[in-house]
Amino acid sequence: MTMQPNPCEDDATMISAQRPQSPSVFHRESDEWKPLDRSDTHDGAQDTDSVSETFRSQLLASLQMRNLVVLAGSGTSLGRAGGPSMSDLWKSCLNCDAASGQPSELAKRVLAEVGYLVDKQGKNIETLLSRCDAYDQLHPDETVRHFVRKAKQTILTECSDFLSDGSEDQLAAHSKFLHRMSRRRARDSRLKLFTTNYDLCFEAAAAQQASVPITGFSFTEPRYFDPRFFDYDIVRRSAVESEIGTPVEGVFHLYKLHGSVNWNRTEAGYIEMAADPPPDTAVLIYPADGKYQQSYVQPHLELMSRYLAALREPNTCVVVVGFGFNDSHLSEPILSAIGANPHLRLIVVDWRAREKTTGEGDDSNDEWRVLKALVRDGYDVWLVNATFSQFARVIPDLRALSAGERLRRSIRDVARGGE
Repeated sequence: MTMQPNPCEDDATMISAQRPQSPSVFHRESDEWKPLDRSDTHDGAQDTDSVSETFRSQLLASLQMRNLVVLAGSGTSLGRAGGPSMSDLWKSCLNCDAASGQPSELAKRVLAEVGYLVDKQGKNIETLLSRCDAYDQLHPDETVRHFVRKAKQTILTECSDFLSDGSEDQLAAHSKFLHRMSRRRARDSRLKLFTTNYDLCFEAAAAQQASVPITGFSFTEPRYFDPRFFDYDIVRRSAVESEIGTPVEGVFHLYKLHGSVNWNRTEAGYIEMAADPPPDTAVLIYPADGKYQQSYVQPHLELMSRYLAALREPNTCVVVVGFGFNDSHLSEPILSAIGANPHLRLIVVDWRAREKTTGEGDDSNDEWRVLKALVRDGYDVWLVNATFSQFARVIPDLRALSAGERLRRSIRDVARGGE
């Protein structure tokens, strides 16, 4: 689970001194970033209102596409939710001193043993754990193994304990996001939510509003993983005998690509839901450079296959939020699908999208520049510079629209298309 600092304007204690930029959008019909907030424009409120209305109309049309796919990264768990960043995990795993920031003596010995140079390679827990794994293959060392076991336990704890409160305020953005994305028309497929996060934010938010995530686990205790459950659905049958049921609102598919803090592998090889699994049997792809290879063992192989299949479906909208495009095994299929699937719309939401598309910042990469080039080339790609909370607030509520409002929007969209 690749994490990065993600300041959120809704967080009482800012993660970073740098505040997020005002929401803005960049798409194929504009030659520059357009603000969605009146306070961030010099062209007058009328232009901003036009951009905002166009964007909301496109969002509404996107939610009404036959297939809706979301890829949620670690950015959705930061900010008000309180999840750990990569910097937090580094400090916790190395037991760094709060005042000096220096690692513990055990961590220093491990850094020296595996030849990890912080000044050159940075404070990156993924790179360090990868170095430890590679070193252990060539020079088995109990000290290094002990450190890795403790680090994995720390990651499990850090990605679990921050939700101990689980208040509605803490998960407000998740609740709003799920409420508006998962309530779709009966004829449309269920929302497919893929996430790299280990935590239970989406599950907890769903429970708060009586939504039902289908996670691939059985509905009876003990709950075991079986991919056939992704093909099940929940319908409501009327009191009068009927052969056809009505799909229950708020049901969505949740695919945890890198595992979950409550997944455990039993001695018999089954995967079950369990509270506080030990790090050695927890079904997680821990932060490491070998995530691509680990994604092709079960249950991750099954989840990846469904991810790839979802990107190939016609009439599909893909919303990427809080994902840094640093995991190539997830980024490349999206970029390939843009060219291979002519019926795909891509909406990418990131609080520093404007900076990343210009190559600024240490966490920028080639994928962001490719995304901007795709927009320039006329592909159906929308880049949104906004936090997860900001984006959740602008998602239109389908149930709030009357039949008349929907008709007026449709007529306006047709009229604009003829301009």
